[in-house]
Amino acid sequence: MSQQTAETLENRMVNGVDVGRLFETIDAVKGEPGIARFKFRSTNRWINGGNNQARINGFYGALQEHSRETDFELEIDEPPVLLGEDKGPNPVEYLLAGLSGCLTSSLIFHAAARGITIRGVESRLEGDLDLRGFLGISKDVKVGYENIRVYFKIDADISDADKQELIQMAKKYSPVFNTVANPTDVTVELDKD
Repeated sequence: MSQQTAETLENRMVNGVDVGRLFETIDAVKGEPGIARFKFRSTNRWINGGNNQARINGFYGALQEHSRETDFELEIDEPPVLLGEDKGPNPVEYLLAGLSGCLTSSLIFHAAARGITIRGVESRLEGDLDLRGFLGISKDVKVGYENIRVYFKIDADISDADKQELIQMAKKYSPVFNTVANPTDVTVELDKD
């Protein structure tokens, strides 16, 4: 895969990415690794049955707190077949959406850094889940996805081998993919505040 130098891309937008700013960010992080430490947050409030609402706003990153003008509100529910009212995607569907978004962003940013123009990217995700795990019916059934499949279509003037290389880079550098594919420490406890 051909790779353009940072100097030739410095003042260019590639795939909607300001490549000059991208390389400035990379250089800044190399000089001060603390800039790369981020803490994202979400809150959630149960409404009724399987319906609850997540809110996302502030986060810490680049050595400071950040807040958005408005909260992002995500409606979460279950479909009627799973005893919900279908007021929003269910949590495992949000996981697929988060995975697709992170893989796509990783692919686009790494393509931009290499000077590869992408005209379009689409992905299709499928995950297999056996409810016997969630319902506590069988100890032999995994609680959660048994497997997830991601299929990409990439519209760009590069070979299929180069497209496959971009997909491998997306997997390698996607935080959500790596969180899902590799064990991650998660603590769940009572909030005493």
